[in-house]
Amino acid sequence: MPSAIDTTEPDALRKLSILAILLAATAILAGARLPLHGPLPQAKPEPAETTSPAPLPDKAEPPAPEDVPAPQPKPDAKEPEAPAQDRPPAPQSEPGKSEASTPAPAEPMQGPPLPPGRLKSPQTPEEEEKPPAEQTLEEQHLTIEPESDAEHAECAAALQALGVVFKETPRIDDGNGCGIDKPIIVSEALPGIKLKPEATIRCPTALALARWIKESVVPAASAALPEQGRITTVNQATSYMCRLRNGAETGRISEHARGNAIDIASFHFEKGDDVAVRSRRGDSTLTGAFQRTVSAAGCLYFTTVLDPESDAAHETHFHLDVIDRKGGYRYCH
Repeated sequence: MPSAIDTTEPDALRKLSILAILLAATAILAGARLPLHGPLPQAKPEPAETTSPAPLPDKAEPPAPEDVPAPQPKPDAKEPEAPAQDRPPAPQSEPGKSEASTPAPAEPMQGPPLPPGRLKSPQTPEEEEKPPAEQTLEEQHLTIEPESDAEHAECAAALQALGVVFKETPRIDDGNGCGIDKPIIVSEALPGIKLKPEATIRCPTALALARWIKESVVPAASAALPEQGRITTVNQATSYMCRLRNGAETGRISEHARGNAIDIASFHFEKGDDVAVRSRRGDSTLTGAFQRTVSAAGCLYFTTVLDPESDAAHETHFHLDVIDRKGGYRYCH
């Protein structure tokens, strides 16, 4: 039956063609797959590495990260980088030391070099090496303290009002800071009370002395020693004198050398014996009470009072001075 055969042959051919196409597509797709163990991508080399790296030492492990050189900063774009062969060689560090441990170069020394054997500036005076307690008067380079004309005139007027007998004298300059800018010579501390010998001092010292005698010494003597009458003379041991404290060879300058101090050795009364200044700590008599009273009262007028109980250098007199200390501090012993 020819009609039946003609109908089935084209269908069979079409199916075979489709099957062939599917097989061919399958083969193409299978060939396009990547291998399971293909090669891994290689790391891109650094731009600066133009030559092969130097062989590593015979070690099992690669170098530690801290031994790898840090990347250098990018040079300024305005200045082209010199070729490798024109660059100066990098400084070589010592084995075992990193760049961080290498000390920075010292800054250049300022000024001319010091002479051999000298550790200090040549402008430093030799005497400045010593503390003041070890310096002589010459090494201290002191100057005379100036006095105000107005203050001196005011002080002199106060002395005249108290009846102090004194006279002006020319400026004293004995060198090394010893001297008085406006000295006076006092012959009577108060009316009827002589000062023996005459004392060359500054006006403020004379004013403190006159007020102390008038307001403390005379009343204390009247209360303690009325039978001896009034005080007629105050005997002084030292007024102006160019020296260091306590006559030492080194140390601070004495206030006597500036006219600020006076030493009182004794009081002469109208009747009876003189009352000498000496150690009277254990003296229970009225004479002892008189001396202790005037010594304590001295601190109301002077900024320094040293009596026989202070030290061996003052066991025969009162040291009284008007040194100006910071904060109005006073030293009384």
